[in-house]
Amino acid sequence: MLNFEQKLAILDSYPQLERNNVSLGRVNYHYEDSRHDKKTVAFHLHPNGNGYIYAGLLRGYETDDKGYVNIREFSEPELRSLLEASMTSLSHYVPEALPASKRKKKAQQEADALWENEDGQILTLKLEEDLWYIYAGLHLEMAFETVAEAEEYLIEEGFKPQA
Repeated sequence: MLNFEQKLAILDSYPQLERNNVSLGRVNYHYEDSRHDKKTVAFHLHPNGNGYIYAGLLRGYETDDKGYVNIREFSEPELRSLLEASMTSLSHYVPEALPASKRKKKAQQEADALWENEDGQILTLKLEEDLWYIYAGLHLEMAFETVAEAEEYLIEEGFKPQA
């Protein structure tokens, strides 16, 4: 188990994290490059060794109701792995889940959504007869049953919705 100073040293070694001292000797770390409302990556690191890292967008971690993992017993490699995964998850755009009543309206609005990657390549996401199709120009790239699957594919391929 790492002590408080060791945990702080590890977190301080990430220049993209901003340290914030809070009450009772506790420390938080914020990730300002987050593409989500969530910015706090490390929460309430305490001199007694307790603390939490955000993993609400990750799979395979047991989180509390706010998406945090208790890191009290973590080793340095475990802590670094979780920190890096947390920052990576917060760096990517993830479409927010909508209530079912708004999904249909959103689907209609996104029926001809354009997505672009860093190289300027553009793909079109279209809803046609209950399936979601991704086109590169006139050529069919992929087809999906749900908009969530299609958006996940586009994000994984490095595309973002055009503004």
